[in-house]
Amino acid sequence: MDDKTEVLEREQLDIEILRDVNLRLPAVAPREAFPAVPLTVDARLQTRAVGQRATRPDCRMHGLGQTKYIDDIKLPGMLYARIKRAGISSARIKRIDTSGAEAMPGVMAVVIGKEIPVNSFGPTFQDQPVLAADRVFHAGDGVAAVAAVTEQIANEALEKIVVEYEPLPAVFDPVEAMRDDAPKVHAPNSNIYATKVVRKGDVEKGFAESDHIFEGRFSTQMIEHVSLEPHAAIADWDATGRLTIYATIGRITLARADMARTLKLPMSRIRLIGTTVGGNFGGKNEISQEPALALLSKKTGRPVKGVFTRSEEFTSSTTRHPIIMDYKSGVTKEGRIVARQIRLVLDGGAYCSWSATTLGKACILSPGPYKIDNVLTEAFVVYTNKTMTGAMRGFGAPQVCFAYESHMDDIAKGLGKDQLEIRLLNAFDEGSSSPTGQVLHSVVVKETLNKAAARFGWESQS
Repeated sequence: MDDKTEVLEREQLDIEILRDVNLRLPAVAPREAFPAVPLTVDARLQTRAVGQRATRPDCRMHGLGQTKYIDDIKLPGMLYARIKRAGISSARIKRIDTSGAEAMPGVMAVVIGKEIPVNSFGPTFQDQPVLAADRVFHAGDGVAAVAAVTEQIANEALEKIVVEYEPLPAVFDPVEAMRDDAPKVHAPNSNIYATKVVRKGDVEKGFAESDHIFEGRFSTQMIEHVSLEPHAAIADWDATGRLTIYATIGRITLARADMARTLKLPMSRIRLIGTTVGGNFGGKNEISQEPALALLSKKTGRPVKGVFTRSEEFTSSTTRHPIIMDYKSGVTKEGRIVARQIRLVLDGGAYCSWSATTLGKACILSPGPYKIDNVLTEAFVVYTNKTMTGAMRGFGAPQVCFAYESHMDDIAKGLGKDQLEIRLLNAFDEGSSSPTGQVLHSVVVKETLNKAAARFGWESQS
């Protein structure tokens, strides 16, 4: 008996022994009988977890209505905060008089922008004030925050705060904002604050080789997330100088760093508790009122809660980017796309937030899931004096998807071809290369289209 045979027999004996002690191992063949295992698992193969029922640990609390959201939390001695909004799109703040609010019974503290230690924040650029101090950049900017014993008193106190403004020129159209003579939102800098270009092949050569040229402009509107739970937070700055924040923010570590920066407080003295969130969708990815609540808590020595109204959700939180999208495609008589040129103008609103990230994703995805040898995409994001835009599900992908699929329908109609047929003719295959040079794997675009068409009962439209 050679050594190799002896080793295999020992392994088989070990397996028999284990089976005898009720480990219920299946019959196992010798090592040589096993096929070689690939280093990379096919992403299309389902694992045992796929399709199995999974119980959520919080489902019972949700079902019984016992889940605690921030507005359900009541701390001893807690005050209620409200924020006065500017109501003007572009202005210089000449004077803020809070004396009338401070004199009201039940009002415990007022905070204005000049009291914020570092009055700027943002995940990309620190271009957003916690409370506007010298300039107002859009109508939803906060200019003062009040803490009172009831929310009703806090609301009444806002009416007692007098703000004197010097109106300044404003710009609301993102295309107009790109002009050299347009009012500068963050003067003296250009309103264009991020750009991206994707280039593949030679679009002019591709257009020259095309039988037909199709052009179209598509645009999308500003969209609010409309989470059932609005932005909400509680700040509790205790006597030892430690700050505890209860917040609906999705990115806890980023928020903690921003809190430390705006308040000039070591991160070790800040505890940020992420509560159960009643909807995020990207809209709660950064701080908003939290630094102001913290300073109100510090002033009063009591915990302070702030909850946005539904109106504030629309005017003072981030929204989905409106995009103006110009498409130009050169195609053959058969419907094969030879070249595609795209220009995207993203309306970033008053502040950057996650606009640079959204710009990049929109630019890269804008040609669509199609094999095109010649592509040129130019994308810009600009400041306007409107509600700020930021993170929302898809980061620019839904907007450009609407544009390139609408454009494909226009091409199909112009050529008298079926919309499904022209997509199958141009769609990515396994191993296709994206406009950025990425080789694509696990591509099932055509299979998905055919299956969807079969289930829908699609009939040719040509």
